[in-house]
Amino acid sequence: MDTAALQQLGSTIVDWHFKGLPAAREGRTVAELTEARLNLFEDGFSTPLLTLDADAVRHNLALMARWTAEHDLAFAPHGKTPLAPQLYRRQLDLGAWGITAAVPSHLRMYRAFGVERVFFANELVDPAALAWLAAELDAHPEFRFACYVDSARGVELMEQALTAAGGRRPVDVVVELGAQGARTGVRGIEQAVALAGAVRASSRLRLVGVAGYEGTIAHPEDDRSAVAGFLADLVALAHRLDADGGFADTDEIIVSAGGSEHFDLVAAAFTADALKLGSPVLRLLRSGAYVTHDHLHYTEITPLRSADPAERFRPALRLWAQVVSQPEPGLALLNAGKRDLPYDLGLPLPLLVRPADGGAQREAAGLTVTALADQHAFVRVAPDAELAVGDLVGLGLSHPCTSFEKWQLIPEVEADGTVTDYIRTFF
Repeated sequence: MDTAALQQLGSTIVDWHFKGLPAAREGRTVAELTEARLNLFEDGFSTPLLTLDADAVRHNLALMARWTAEHDLAFAPHGKTPLAPQLYRRQLDLGAWGITAAVPSHLRMYRAFGVERVFFANELVDPAALAWLAAELDAHPEFRFACYVDSARGVELMEQALTAAGGRRPVDVVVELGAQGARTGVRGIEQAVALAGAVRASSRLRLVGVAGYEGTIAHPEDDRSAVAGFLADLVALAHRLDADGGFADTDEIIVSAGGSEHFDLVAAAFTADALKLGSPVLRLLRSGAYVTHDHLHYTEITPLRSADPAERFRPALRLWAQVVSQPEPGLALLNAGKRDLPYDLGLPLPLLVRPADGGAQREAAGLTVTALADQHAFVRVAPDAELAVGDLVGLGLSHPCTSFEKWQLIPEVEADGTVTDYIRTFF
């Protein structure tokens, strides 16, 4: 990645644009705040405030890097989850092959920070984006890019836009296989073979592999045989196209799948023995939510939920909010709501309470979030629970993708409350 571009993030001026950061430090740069090693609870941070557990982030990054290496998989984590170049740098430093993108704005941000390998998990048919891509490929020979195709119309639109752009390098594409009722991708191997033929006939595209997304086929608590069957079909498609000479123009074949729910099945399907093709195979996994994991949704569905703490992900997201009202017995209102935290995959879980009177931090026993308004969380307080106006409540969150998007600058906090970094997002 571009070290200078990453360092430039440190020159960002901290002011009212960034929620929850200390008003007394207004006008300082992010680098100055980082160097100051402020304490989250003593140095003027305000609520609501999303934070990252630094130790959990380190653990999750290292665990996934080790797991993919043990399964001999290349890894292009989906960058849409945090949209945070600082975290991409850590993933790449730990051996990731590249970063996965979903839309053109992701791609442009990745390139602004020097990401050299991008897997684009969508069909790219926007003429302006394709013109930009063609110029970027020509200007940077080291830049490697591949995207989905899943329709003859998509191939036609890409051909038209790239011809108009006049780029010298072809755009690498993979045929996306889908499943009935699932997300994108051609429905069936025969349609995929026909689409591969259309790509091979194009003067602007180069067929380099096959890919798919298994996450909308079944959930881990369901019978996962449909997922295993889909992945077997994807492997069969790779063999079929290879036997037909479909990959004759590339010296490395990409076979890719893998969200954050079934990556164990991807590893089982994408073994070296299962993918012996005419050229070397890049067996590419794309899971992204593992970086921070969460306290509910991914905790329940991740394949890595071992009894051994060293072999399971740790929730790294925590949002601190303050009790601002107790209008009736059994009810408290926090100053955080839909504008501040995710609610699409479950309501937040009260984890910790820090009393306003300076008492010791304790577990949030007897507290339950029952509803969210725009700027309030409704908390049911059990009769024997302790809570007072002014107390801070640390909330565990569900769904990292919709956590990050609400925050532009997120303190990363060590166990003793020291803020050691500020993670910038670009939603």
